Amino acid sequence: MTAARSTVDPGHAERMDRMYRTQRHIYDLTRKYYLFGRDTLIETLDVPPGGSVLEVGCGTGRNLALIGRRYPKSRLFGLDISAEMIASAEAKLKRTGASNAILRIADATDFDAFAFGEAGFDRVVISYSLSMIPDWNMAIDAAIAALKPGGSLHIADFGQQERLPRIFRILLQAWLKRFHVTPRASLKSVLNRKAAQNGDAVEFHPLGRGYAWLFTYHRSSDAAQASSR
Repeated sequence: MTAARSTVDPGHAERMDRMYRTQRHIYDLTRKYYLFGRDTLIETLDVPPGGSVLEVGCGTGRNLALIGRRYPKSRLFGLDISAEMIASAEAKLKRTGASNAILRIADATDFDAFAFGEAGFDRVVISYSLSMIPDWNMAIDAAIAALKPGGSLHIADFGQQERLPRIFRILLQAWLKRFHVTPRASLKSVLNRKAAQNGDAVEFHPLGRGYAWLFTYHRSSDAAQASSR
Protein backbone atom coordinates (compact mmCIF):
# COMPACT_ATOMS: atom_id res chain seq x y z
CA MET A 1 0.00 0.00 0.00
CA THR A 2 1.26 3.45 -0.88
CA ALA A 3 0.33 6.70 0.83
CA ALA A 4 1.74 9.98 -0.39
CA ARG A 5 0.84 13.64 -0.10
CA SER A 6 -0.44 15.51 -3.13
CA THR A 7 -1.61 19.13 -3.38
CA VAL A 8 -3.92 20.00 -0.47
CA ASP A 9 -5.65 23.06 0.93
CA PRO A 10 -3.71 23.41 4.22
CA GLY A 11 -6.55 25.19 6.03
CA HIS A 12 -9.17 22.61 5.15
CA ALA A 13 -6.72 19.76 5.78
CA GLU A 14 -5.95 21.10 9.24
CA ARG A 15 -9.66 21.36 10.11
CA MET A 16 -10.30 17.80 8.97
CA ASP A 17 -7.27 16.43 10.82
CA ARG A 18 -8.33 18.22 13.99
CA MET A 19 -11.87 16.86 13.75
CA TYR A 20 -10.87 13.29 12.93
CA ARG A 21 -7.80 12.90 15.13
CA THR A 22 -9.92 11.13 17.75
CA GLN A 23 -13.18 10.61 15.83
CA ARG A 24 -11.56 8.28 13.31
CA HIS A 25 -11.31 5.56 15.96
CA ILE A 26 -15.11 5.41 16.37
CA TYR A 27 -16.15 6.84 12.99
CA ASP A 28 -17.45 3.66 11.38
CA LEU A 29 -19.30 2.54 14.49
CA THR A 30 -21.23 5.80 14.83
CA ARG A 31 -21.79 6.70 11.17
CA LYS A 32 -23.47 3.43 10.23
CA TYR A 33 -26.63 4.68 11.94
CA TYR A 34 -27.16 7.67 9.64
CA LEU A 35 -24.97 7.46 6.52
CA PHE A 36 -27.54 5.52 4.54
CA GLY A 37 -27.17 4.36 0.95
CA ARG A 38 -23.45 3.56 1.00
CA ASP A 39 -23.93 -0.18 0.67
CA THR A 40 -26.57 0.30 -2.03
CA LEU A 41 -24.02 2.36 -3.96
CA ILE A 42 -21.40 -0.39 -3.63
CA GLU A 43 -23.81 -3.10 -4.79
CA THR A 44 -24.56 -1.16 -7.98
CA LEU A 45 -20.95 -0.33 -8.94
CA ASP A 46 -20.71 -3.30 -11.32
CA VAL A 47 -16.91 -3.06 -11.47
CA PRO A 48 -15.49 -4.99 -14.45
CA PRO A 49 -12.80 -7.63 -13.69
CA GLY A 50 -9.52 -5.78 -13.21
CA GLY A 51 -11.37 -2.46 -13.19
CA SER A 52 -10.10 0.54 -11.25
CA VAL A 53 -12.11 2.18 -8.45
CA LEU A 54 -11.17 5.51 -6.87
CA GLU A 55 -12.91 6.77 -3.75
CA VAL A 56 -12.72 10.52 -3.26
CA GLY A 57 -12.83 11.23 0.48
CA CYS A 58 -12.09 7.62 1.37
CA GLY A 59 -12.06 8.31 5.12
CA THR A 60 -11.35 5.21 7.18
CA GLY A 61 -11.32 2.93 4.15
CA ARG A 62 -14.63 1.34 5.14
CA ASN A 63 -16.12 1.61 1.65
CA LEU A 64 -12.94 0.57 -0.16
CA ALA A 65 -12.71 -2.56 2.02
CA LEU A 66 -16.29 -3.50 1.13
CA ILE A 67 -15.69 -2.78 -2.55
CA GLY A 68 -12.63 -5.02 -2.48
CA ARG A 69 -14.67 -7.80 -0.88
CA ARG A 70 -17.59 -7.39 -3.30
CA TYR A 71 -15.36 -7.06 -6.39
CA PRO A 72 -12.20 -9.03 -5.52
CA LYS A 73 -10.57 -8.47 -8.94
CA SER A 74 -10.92 -4.68 -8.74
CA ARG A 75 -7.96 -2.35 -8.25
CA LEU A 76 -8.52 0.08 -5.38
CA PHE A 77 -7.45 3.70 -5.01
CA GLY A 78 -8.37 6.33 -2.45
CA LEU A 79 -7.71 9.94 -1.56
CA ASP A 80 -8.54 12.05 1.46
CA ILE A 81 -7.45 15.50 2.59
CA SER A 82 -7.01 14.22 6.16
CA ALA A 83 -3.74 12.43 6.97
CA GLU A 84 -5.48 11.07 10.07
CA MET A 85 -8.13 9.36 7.95
CA ILE A 86 -5.54 7.99 5.52
CA ALA A 87 -3.75 6.40 8.49
CA SER A 88 -6.99 4.65 9.48
CA ALA A 89 -7.66 3.60 5.88
CA GLU A 90 -4.20 2.08 5.54
CA ALA A 91 -4.69 0.02 8.69
CA LYS A 92 -8.19 -1.15 7.74
CA LEU A 93 -7.26 -2.15 4.20
CA LYS A 94 -4.22 -4.02 5.43
CA ARG A 95 -6.41 -5.98 7.88
CA THR A 96 -8.94 -6.84 5.18
CA GLY A 97 -6.36 -8.08 2.70
CA ALA A 98 -6.44 -5.07 0.37
CA SER A 99 -2.88 -4.00 1.07
CA ASN A 100 -2.26 -3.24 -2.63
CA ALA A 101 -4.63 -0.28 -2.53
CA ILE A 102 -2.98 3.00 -3.45
CA LEU A 103 -3.85 5.92 -1.18
CA ARG A 104 -3.03 9.60 -1.48
CA ILE A 105 -3.36 12.58 0.84
CA ALA A 106 -4.94 15.00 -1.61
CA ASP A 107 -7.55 17.70 -2.08
CA ALA A 108 -10.72 16.44 -3.78
CA THR A 109 -10.78 19.61 -5.90
CA ASP A 110 -7.20 19.32 -7.15
CA PHE A 111 -6.12 15.86 -8.28
CA ASP A 112 -5.93 13.77 -11.42
CA ALA A 113 -5.67 10.10 -12.30
CA PHE A 114 -2.03 10.42 -13.30
CA ALA A 115 -1.07 11.03 -9.65
CA PHE A 116 -2.10 7.40 -9.10
CA GLY A 117 -0.30 6.10 -12.20
CA GLU A 118 -3.60 5.73 -14.08
CA ALA A 119 -4.88 7.30 -17.28
CA GLY A 120 -8.38 7.25 -15.77
CA PHE A 121 -10.68 5.22 -13.54
CA ASP A 122 -13.54 2.88 -14.41
CA ARG A 123 -15.46 3.96 -11.32
CA VAL A 124 -15.17 6.98 -9.03
CA VAL A 125 -17.04 6.97 -5.70
CA ILE A 126 -17.91 10.00 -3.55
CA SER A 127 -19.77 8.90 -0.43
CA TYR A 128 -20.98 11.56 2.03
CA SER A 129 -18.06 13.84 1.19
CA LEU A 130 -19.51 16.54 -1.06
CA SER A 131 -21.49 17.87 1.90
CA MET A 132 -18.16 18.53 3.66
CA ILE A 133 -16.08 19.89 0.77
CA PRO A 134 -16.24 23.71 0.59
CA ASP A 135 -15.81 23.87 -3.20
CA TRP A 136 -17.85 20.74 -3.92
CA ASN A 137 -18.59 21.86 -7.48
CA MET A 138 -14.88 21.71 -8.33
CA ALA A 139 -14.66 18.30 -6.66
CA ILE A 140 -17.31 16.99 -9.05
CA ASP A 141 -15.43 18.43 -12.02
CA ALA A 142 -12.20 16.74 -10.88
CA ALA A 143 -14.01 13.42 -10.40
CA ILE A 144 -15.59 13.55 -13.86
CA ALA A 145 -12.23 14.45 -15.43
CA ALA A 146 -10.66 11.42 -13.70
CA LEU A 147 -13.12 8.99 -15.33
CA LYS A 148 -12.22 6.85 -18.29
CA PRO A 149 -14.52 7.28 -21.30
CA GLY A 150 -17.51 5.05 -20.52
CA GLY A 151 -16.73 5.14 -16.78
CA SER A 152 -19.13 6.23 -14.07
CA LEU A 153 -19.17 8.47 -11.01
CA HIS A 154 -21.24 7.22 -8.06
CA ILE A 155 -22.39 9.67 -5.38
CA ALA A 156 -24.20 9.09 -2.09
CA ASP A 157 -24.93 12.00 0.21
CA PHE A 158 -27.56 13.69 2.32
CA GLY A 159 -30.62 14.74 0.36
CA GLN A 160 -33.04 17.49 1.29
CA GLN A 161 -35.41 15.21 3.24
CA GLU A 162 -38.03 16.50 0.84
CA ARG A 163 -40.71 13.97 1.76
CA LEU A 164 -40.04 13.98 5.50
CA PRO A 165 -41.61 16.31 8.10
CA ARG A 166 -40.19 19.83 7.98
CA ILE A 167 -39.18 19.72 11.65
CA PHE A 168 -37.06 16.62 10.94
CA ARG A 169 -35.21 18.47 8.16
CA ILE A 170 -34.60 21.50 10.39
CA LEU A 171 -33.28 19.43 13.29
CA LEU A 172 -31.11 17.19 11.09
CA GLN A 173 -29.50 20.05 9.21
CA ALA A 174 -28.86 21.99 12.44
CA TRP A 175 -27.15 18.93 13.91
CA LEU A 176 -25.09 18.31 10.77
CA LYS A 177 -23.92 21.91 10.76
CA ARG A 178 -22.11 21.27 14.04
CA PHE A 179 -19.86 18.87 12.12
CA HIS A 180 -19.30 21.20 9.13
CA VAL A 181 -21.76 19.19 7.00
CA THR A 182 -24.02 21.02 4.54
CA PRO A 183 -26.38 18.97 2.35
CA ARG A 184 -26.12 20.33 -1.19
CA ALA A 185 -29.60 21.39 -2.24
CA SER A 186 -28.55 22.08 -5.84
CA LEU A 187 -26.62 18.82 -6.34
CA LYS A 188 -29.19 17.31 -8.69
CA SER A 189 -29.39 20.37 -10.94
CA VAL A 190 -25.59 20.79 -10.96
CA LEU A 191 -25.04 17.18 -12.08
CA ASN A 192 -27.74 17.43 -14.73
CA ARG A 193 -26.21 20.63 -16.08
CA LYS A 194 -22.71 19.13 -16.24
CA ALA A 195 -24.07 16.03 -17.98
CA ALA A 196 -25.89 18.13 -20.56
CA GLN A 197 -22.74 20.19 -21.23
CA ASN A 198 -20.55 17.09 -21.57
CA GLY A 199 -22.93 14.85 -23.49
CA ASP A 200 -23.14 12.50 -20.50
CA ALA A 201 -26.08 11.06 -18.52
CA VAL A 202 -27.21 11.03 -14.88
CA GLU A 203 -29.40 8.65 -12.89
CA PHE A 204 -31.00 9.84 -9.64
CA HIS A 205 -32.37 7.67 -6.82
CA PRO A 206 -33.67 9.20 -3.56
CA LEU A 207 -33.73 6.96 -0.49
CA GLY A 208 -35.73 7.20 2.72
CA ARG A 209 -38.16 9.84 1.43
CA GLY A 210 -35.26 12.05 0.43
CA TYR A 211 -33.08 11.46 3.48
CA ALA A 212 -30.30 10.36 1.13
CA TRP A 213 -29.66 11.00 -2.54
CA LEU A 214 -27.85 8.56 -4.84
CA PHE A 215 -26.53 9.52 -8.26
CA THR A 216 -24.78 7.67 -11.06
CA TYR A 217 -23.07 9.94 -13.57
CA HIS A 218 -22.24 8.05 -16.78
CA ARG A 219 -19.39 9.51 -18.79
CA SER A 220 -19.88 9.15 -22.53
CA SER A 221 -17.70 6.61 -24.31
CA ASP A 222 -16.95 9.45 -26.76
CA ALA A 223 -15.57 11.68 -23.97
CA ALA A 224 -11.96 11.25 -25.05
CA GLN A 225 -12.65 12.43 -28.59
CA ALA A 226 -14.82 15.33 -27.38
CA SER A 227 -12.20 16.58 -24.91
CA SER A 228 -9.46 16.52 -27.56
CA ARG A 229 -11.34 18.79 -29.97
